[in-house]
Amino acid sequence: MSKQAIKPVLSNPFDPPEKVEFTIPGEISKTTGPYEESMKEGYELVQRPIKSVKIEQIEKQHFKKRMTVWERLKVLSSQAPNVLYQNWGKNLDGASLVTAILNIGGRDVAVYGHDFTVRAGSIDATNGNKLARLFNLAGEKGIPVIGMNDSAGAFVPAGVGGLDGYAEAFTALRKISGVVPSIMCMFGFNAGGGSYLPRQGSFVIQPNDTFFGLTGPGVVKSVLGEDVTPEELGGPKVHGKSGVADLTVNDEVAALRTAVRLLSYIPDNNFTAAPYQETSDPLDRKTWEINTLLKKAFNSPTGFNTPFDVSIIIQQICDHGDYFELQPERAREVVTAFGRLGGNVVGFVANNSAVASGQIDCDSAVKIARFVRFCNIYNIPIIFMEDTTGFLPGREQEARGIVQAGRSMLDSIVDVRTPRILLILRNAFGGAYASYNNYPTGADLVLALPTTRLAVMGPAGKEFVYKDELRKVRATAADMVKKGTEERVAAGQDGAAAKKDAEKEAAEWLRGQEAALNQRYEKELMNPKEGLALGSISSIVMPTDLRKVLGENMNFLLRHYKPGPMMGPQREFH
Repeated sequence: MSKQAIKPVLSNPFDPPEKVEFTIPGEISKTTGPYEESMKEGYELVQRPIKSVKIEQIEKQHFKKRMTVWERLKVLSSQAPNVLYQNWGKNLDGASLVTAILNIGGRDVAVYGHDFTVRAGSIDATNGNKLARLFNLAGEKGIPVIGMNDSAGAFVPAGVGGLDGYAEAFTALRKISGVVPSIMCMFGFNAGGGSYLPRQGSFVIQPNDTFFGLTGPGVVKSVLGEDVTPEELGGPKVHGKSGVADLTVNDEVAALRTAVRLLSYIPDNNFTAAPYQETSDPLDRKTWEINTLLKKAFNSPTGFNTPFDVSIIIQQICDHGDYFELQPERAREVVTAFGRLGGNVVGFVANNSAVASGQIDCDSAVKIARFVRFCNIYNIPIIFMEDTTGFLPGREQEARGIVQAGRSMLDSIVDVRTPRILLILRNAFGGAYASYNNYPTGADLVLALPTTRLAVMGPAGKEFVYKDELRKVRATAADMVKKGTEERVAAGQDGAAAKKDAEKEAAEWLRGQEAALNQRYEKELMNPKEGLALGSISSIVMPTDLRKVLGENMNFLLRHYKPGPMMGPQREFH
C-alpha cells in the first residue's frame, strides 16, 4: 500500500485530457503562429479566476459549508452567466469580485459575488470601480440587482485604494436606490464596508452561521474588553430581530432560492409593474376559512377581545394561499408581505392581534414605513388590514421615540401613490385609525367587516360618553357602603367587618353597572354604523366574500393606474 498522501484535484482522472482547438473544425491548418498564441493566452485569461485557484482554497470554502461564487451563480440560474469586466491582473487583482448579467426566470439581473477563494473576496480600487460600473449599468438598463456578499473587507495592502473602492461602490448603489430594486445575500464573515454596502440594498437575506457588522468580535474585545461571539454580535438572530436583515434562512442554498422567489414578486425598475402571473385560483372563491376563524374567536368566552393570527386571513385571500412575508422575526404585531390576488402582486400591511393586541410600537411603525415606501416606489398596490387598539403607550416607547416612529409610518402612508385599500377587520381606535390609510390620508377604498369596532377610544371611552351616569352609580355605590355598614353594625356585626362586607357588596354592584355601560358603549359607538353613515367606510363586506371584493376592486384600480417613477417633490421624512 502506498504511503503517499492522496492530493485532491478538480479534474476527473478518467476524462481524456482537455484540448482546446483554436482552428475552424475540419480546417487543415499549417503550423501555428502568433494568432493561435494570442487565442491561447486570451482563453487562459478568461479561465484564470476559476482554474488558477488552488484546490485547497476551494476545500476550505466547502469545509466551512460555503460555496464558491461560481457554484452560487449556478444555484441562481441554470443558464451560464454573461461575465462582465474580466479585469483580473497579474496577481489576480480584480478577480476577487465577479460581476455578471444573469438570466433568472427570463429576466435580466445584474449579479455580483465576492470570490472568497481569491484574496478572501477583498475589495481594492479596481473592484470598487468594477462594482460601481455594474450598478450604473443596472440603473441605466432598468434591471434588478442581486448581491452575493462574502468579503473580508478592504484589501489592506491596497492602502486607501480599498477605501476608495468601497466609497465608489457606495455612491453608485445609492444613486440607483429607488430606480431598481436590489436583493443582498450575506455569506461568510463580512465587516465594515462589507456590511454597509449590502445594507444599502432593498432587502438583505442572511443564512445561519454567518456574520456581518460594523466591526468583528476581535475589535470589540480590543476596544471595549468584551468577549462576544460572532453570532451574538452580528448573527442572523440579532439582525433578524432588529430588522437589519429582512429574512433569515438555514443555509446558502436557501438564501439563493429565497432571493429568486422574492425577485418574482418585485418589478425590474420603478417605471414598470411587478410581474403578472396567471392563476387557476378563481377570484370569486369563497373564503369560508376566514368565517370559521372569526366565528371561533369571537364566540369564545373572551368575545371580541380574542386575539387571532392575521396571517390566516392573508393566506386565504392570496392566490392558492401563497404569500411571502418580510421581516417575519421582527415586530410580529404587524405582518408585511407580498402576495398575488388574481395574478397581480399586492403588498399586505396587517395588524396582528395575536401579538400584543396588534398595538403599534416603535419597531412595528418603522417596519410598516419601510415596506410601504418600497411598494410606493416600485408601483406595488397595497391592502391594509386594520385591527389595533392603538399605539403602545408608556415611558419606554416615548424614550425610544414613538412619536417620530409613528410619524414616519404616517408620512409613508400619506405619500402613497399606488392603488390602496383599507380593510377594517375589528378594532380601529383613535390615532391608529387616523394614521392608517383611511380616506383622509388618501385611501382609494375603505371596506369593513361586520365585526368592525370603529371609535375614538376603546371601552375606556365610556368614561367620557357616560360620565354623568358613571358619576351617579359611583355615588350610589359610596352610599351603599355607608348604609350597608350601618345596617350590619345595627344587626350586631363588628364595625370593621361590617364595612368590609358592605364595600364588597357595593364593588360587585358597581362592576355590574360598569359592565352594562361597557356593553352599551360597544353597541352604540364601537361598531361600523357611524363610520358607514359618515362615509368613512364605503361598504360592509362579509368574511366569505373577501377575496372576491378585494380582487375585483384591486383589478379596477390597477386598470386605471399607470406605473411610473415618483414625480413631484420628495418630502423630508425620517
